[in-house]
Amino acid sequence: MNVRINPKYEELREFILQLPSRMDTEGTYIYGGRRNLIKSFAVPHGPVLNVKRYHISHGPNRLIYSWGLRIPKGLRAWRYPAVLKAKGISTPEAVAYLEERKCGLLGQSYFVSIQSPYSHRLYELAEAQPALYEPLARALARFTAHMHDEGVLHCDYSPGNILWDTDEAGHFVFTIVDINRMHFGQVNMKAGCRNFRRLWGPKAFFSILAREYAVARGFQPDECEKLVMDYRKRFWTHYSRHHVISFPLDL
Repeated sequence: MNVRINPKYEELREFILQLPSRMDTEGTYIYGGRRNLIKSFAVPHGPVLNVKRYHISHGPNRLIYSWGLRIPKGLRAWRYPAVLKAKGISTPEAVAYLEERKCGLLGQSYFVSIQSPYSHRLYELAEAQPALYEPLARALARFTAHMHDEGVLHCDYSPGNILWDTDEAGHFVFTIVDINRMHFGQVNMKAGCRNFRRLWGPKAFFSILAREYAVARGFQPDECEKLVMDYRKRFWTHYSRHHVISFPLDL
């Protein structure tokens, strides 16, 4: 097994090496789709760790990842926190990366990070009231503008991947997770506005979000607002044809 451990957490090596064998029967369930599994594990007298197990790719993708033609998702998730933190973008600290191989082919891989203390996700905006969504929209717009100004585009900028809370001064704070799909490079106005399309919330939330984002990046607010609304409507109209939406969709 290929093992990489953040030197800061070297004392957890024994615990980390046990995680693959404990993943199916222990830990606290967080998410489990048809491909990946996420659980949390409390280290005795230590931090709470989030562990994401990536499924085994099949067909050509397994060869592409195994031969290094494309960086495996778990390895990207391990590398990117340092890049983001250097740019002043919050994301949970990377602890370890484990990679199983058989006959040279990539098997299951595991990304281990510190569990974020932020207790909220943007799912809560589905039926939020103005007292919450108005200041939150402005804060999220500024956070996203900073990220885009730093040349970082989260390619799965969705409600579950943006965690938030308030600090001691009552200011909104954000951190991003599930960061294996990132684009690094210039983020123009259209790409930036399109990045909000997967988010939930009242239409007024997106109006505030778009205009605050435009001001933060020096764009034209009316143009940004139109782009955000158009991209959002296009995405959710298409999504609703194939999925049941469990919240009011204000397009």
